[in-house]
Amino acid sequence: MLSYFTFNGMNRFLCTVVCTLLLLSSFVCYAQEKKGVVQPTPRQLAWQPLETTAFLHFTVNTFTDKEWGDGTESPAIFNPTKLDARQWIKALKEAGFKMAIITAKHHDGFCLWPSKMTNHSVKSSPWKNGKGDVVKEVADACREFGLKFGVYLSPWDRHEPRYGTAAYNDFYKSQLRELLTNYGPISEVWFDGAKGENAKDMTYDFAGYWALVRQLQPNAVMFSDAGPDVRWVGNEAGNAGETCWSTINTEGLAPGKADPGYLNRGDATGRQWVPAETDVSIRPGWFYHPSEDSKVRSAQNLVNLYYQSAGRNSLLLLNVPPNRDGLLSEPDIASLREFRRILDETFKQNLVGGQPSLTDKKLTTFTTLSANQPLVISLGAEKSFDRMAIQENIANGQRIASGRVEYWDGSNWKPLQTFTTVGYKRLLRFPAVTSSKLRLLISNANGPVQLAEIGVYKASSGE
Repeated sequence: MLSYFTFNGMNRFLCTVVCTLLLLSSFVCYAQEKKGVVQPTPRQLAWQPLETTAFLHFTVNTFTDKEWGDGTESPAIFNPTKLDARQWIKALKEAGFKMAIITAKHHDGFCLWPSKMTNHSVKSSPWKNGKGDVVKEVADACREFGLKFGVYLSPWDRHEPRYGTAAYNDFYKSQLRELLTNYGPISEVWFDGAKGENAKDMTYDFAGYWALVRQLQPNAVMFSDAGPDVRWVGNEAGNAGETCWSTINTEGLAPGKADPGYLNRGDATGRQWVPAETDVSIRPGWFYHPSEDSKVRSAQNLVNLYYQSAGRNSLLLLNVPPNRDGLLSEPDIASLREFRRILDETFKQNLVGGQPSLTDKKLTTFTTLSANQPLVISLGAEKSFDRMAIQENIANGQRIASGRVEYWDGSNWKPLQTFTTVGYKRLLRFPAVTSSKLRLLISNANGPVQLAEIGVYKASSGE
């Protein structure tokens, strides 16, 4: 430990440089605010199109049948004799997921990697005779199957004696450094603000944590309740707000203390770009429990979650917990497989024709619209449809506040559906109609709208 802190002291200059860069970034954001434009950073812009990512909740709780461990669990209970991270990631890949985030350390303090900072880890377990490293196996599998890799490191630690003292922040940063330097590129770092009401008082050095991530993994987005890069959606039910702005005001929003309703809907006048992430579990609990094998969400339920998250300018972060053998259970895999089949069938053919700039799957090609300027969308011939996708060029900000869609019945324009925010993507569902064209009108917007993509689809019969 002394060698680490000596090394850390030698790198104070680098930390100062990182903090200075963060400050300069704030000035850039302030300049954008003054112009009335709040835009995503390159890392946020790369994160949003992922749409579906996965959580992997796995620790001693898997073996104790608990959701929150108390830190007294013996490492001897951790022994997933059939653990196969390749099976996890292969199943996620086939289901269309673009990233996997492993709970490297949950609230119980047990580490899924052989941390040098504590013996409360896999190195003290019988699994692989103490030579195993779950984090490494997941990171390696992600690289093999082409998924991005993320880590969850709980600030609340019910095992570590230093928790509740200033020394704990140094301990936590040491563990964070281990994860950020030993496992290759990391795309998301999850800072959970949850802790029990009876937890020791502890002031987390979030500014220091974030500076370390920026220094060691500059392309990673960071999640906490209110950012700095990605915010909580405000619930664990899988519902982004019907109105969901990517912007909020972060002043005074300490992790773990932000208003869930505010986080759910965002803020049209927000001065920081902090998009919402919708975290929800495929089972009632976050960790595997044998009694929940019959309570896995159906594929249709997962599809509905997709519409309510990715279809509302958010991102679906679906938890799929490995079981006690160290495998994803078959009911979970079957549901994921059917979920992807339904989505692929629904969105395989865009019925819009003759408007290449709105159907090329590129945000950088767009049509600029003003409020109440109608856009007619041709389908080429009469077709039956019941789904629609709308996307803005969010690289230049989020503008649409409300709008409506109409369809041509052969002699008149008929109302089809109204909507509020769009952002990266808005998915609309409605009873099937047959028409040769639609009309889109933006009724309220924060400036000229850069409409990037339009899609019209017929839903899979499996929905």
